[in-house]
Amino acid sequence: MKFMKLGTRPDTFFTSESVRSVCTEVATDLQILVDGCVYHLHKFPLLSKCMLLQALCADSGASGGGGDVVELPGFPGGAEAFEACAKFCYGITITVSAWNLVPLRCAAAHLGMSEAADRGNLAAKLDAFLASCLLRRWKDALGVLSSTRHYAPLCEDLGLTSRCVDAVAALIINPDTALPAKSTSASPWWAHDIAELGVDLFWRIMVAVKATGAVHEKTVGDALKAYARRWLPNVAKDGLSADRPFDDDAGSADVKQITTRHRLLLEKIVSLLPAERDAVSCGFLLKLLKAANILSASAASKAELVRRVAWQLEEASVADLLVPSLSCVSETLYDVDAVAAILDEFALRYAAVAPAPPPALALSGSPDDSPAHSGGHRRSRSAESVSFDGTRRSLSAAPVSQGALARVGKLVDGFLIEVAKDPNMPLDKLLAIAEAVPDSARPEHDGLYKVVDTYLKAHPEMSKSARKRLCRVLNCRKLSEKASAHAAQNELLPLRVVVQVLFFEHARAAALASGGHAAVAAVDLPSNIRALLSKASGSSEDDEADRVDEQRLRALAAGASPGDDWSVEGLRRAASKIATLRMKLAEEDEDHDADEFARKAGLARSASLRFRAFCAIPAGKPKRMLSKLWPLGRSGVSH
Repeated sequence: MKFMKLGTRPDTFFTSESVRSVCTEVATDLQILVDGCVYHLHKFPLLSKCMLLQALCADSGASGGGGDVVELPGFPGGAEAFEACAKFCYGITITVSAWNLVPLRCAAAHLGMSEAADRGNLAAKLDAFLASCLLRRWKDALGVLSSTRHYAPLCEDLGLTSRCVDAVAALIINPDTALPAKSTSASPWWAHDIAELGVDLFWRIMVAVKATGAVHEKTVGDALKAYARRWLPNVAKDGLSADRPFDDDAGSADVKQITTRHRLLLEKIVSLLPAERDAVSCGFLLKLLKAANILSASAASKAELVRRVAWQLEEASVADLLVPSLSCVSETLYDVDAVAAILDEFALRYAAVAPAPPPALALSGSPDDSPAHSGGHRRSRSAESVSFDGTRRSLSAAPVSQGALARVGKLVDGFLIEVAKDPNMPLDKLLAIAEAVPDSARPEHDGLYKVVDTYLKAHPEMSKSARKRLCRVLNCRKLSEKASAHAAQNELLPLRVVVQVLFFEHARAAALASGGHAAVAAVDLPSNIRALLSKASGSSEDDEADRVDEQRLRALAAGASPGDDWSVEGLRRAASKIATLRMKLAEEDEDHDADEFARKAGLARSASLRFRAFCAIPAGKPKRMLSKLWPLGRSGVSH
């Protein structure tokens, strides 16, 4: 650290009964009160260099020794800085360094020790030393800048703060003459040093650095990350902030004041985020979003964080998305609204670069003809948001590759699995998030099936209609063999979902046996089975029988083995009788009222009972399951 010595005379100041004076042969003729300390000094050396004392003595009319005491209230730097200025006037040696230059410079300015009072005065010497030496060295420049926070208004008026900020920024950009010991962390060499500054000084330095454009934005992002870890409680590794990063002393500040200061810090950091997409990690942005949620940051800051997270959502993890909910209105554990907002922004990013999708193929095999379905699967909410917010586009958003899209789908499914465990999680919000992801983001629906299964287990009181509504997000065509096997035996799923899973699984097995993969997409539920399902789902008279039938169907699914006759030939034999079954179903539709009366009287079986008979095939003899469809009809129609 550099220092400068001014004056050549030895120190002759002494203390006598709480009075500071100078040892000379000439009697003192000036009394000055500074910060509770009285100084007995001489007019000649002081008034010749201090314009303030000249004016005060002239106003008071003080003459000769023992005159009135000149008071200097609120003196910058206190008695120590005044005594150093007085010693300079007497020619006594004083030492100036980065740690006491600012109070001396402020004291000199307050006393009027400028070139107008005397040539080569203290203010000019301090300015020269600052510019020629201290501001050219990293540690010294930071020391000077750090000390300006104690005299912020006066330093701003004198231009000290701005000069120090510009000097530190220049040393960051051109570190050849200022580079300290090599940093051992991933952060830039200067990040940890400026992280010790108050938030206002840090913000001004970063603004100056970014304005030059000479520092890579990734480096700026690393510096922001280091500062956030240093001060923000929930971003720091140990979960606590060491001190308060503000320019004034908080004293015994209460929790509300601390929260307000942390909120200011967070909003400053958000305003400094680089424009480059990968300048900061998605995990760091989500940590900031968690902090913003806890600190009740401004809506603008939250919106900016949401937008930035959506740019690089594929880099996030499930733990990052679990933002704690602190709302008094919501009882959920996690803030699902924040995730929904992120997914809405992601949908805009995806729509901005995605080509127009081809017309969807109608999948008549869906067990639900609800208008909410398109092609057997509920339409993604992202498509709806695009049509509503089509004018909102982010020019900085990067294209979404298919791999990134799949990672987002897997991420959202993992998030939904966690929030589905919450007993207070509303079904509407769960479905909204599940549908916010484009359909192409889920090559498989195994993750979505786990979400449905988890939610059903956590909400056993769900009604049948609610369970059906939840299961509409599933596309049984996209379930893997393992997931299909689990779903076929899942007693929490609606019966129609189990039947659909079984049919597509056996259709897939038949297509693979014939060596054709394209046949899987073309296979569909026959209309007769759809009619049976519709009537079965509409019947509500015998709940106990429904439960028994479901158990039989699941037992049938559990008992099926690779050796069963689900070959192409067996399927063709069953398919050959479809036309006859359709005729039978048409006749049943015409006589629906008569069948209803007969069912009540116990004289005939309804379509739902026939379906139950189909489901009640013994588990040990499932080989000719589809061929059993024909004997179910007891009419006289010939094959």
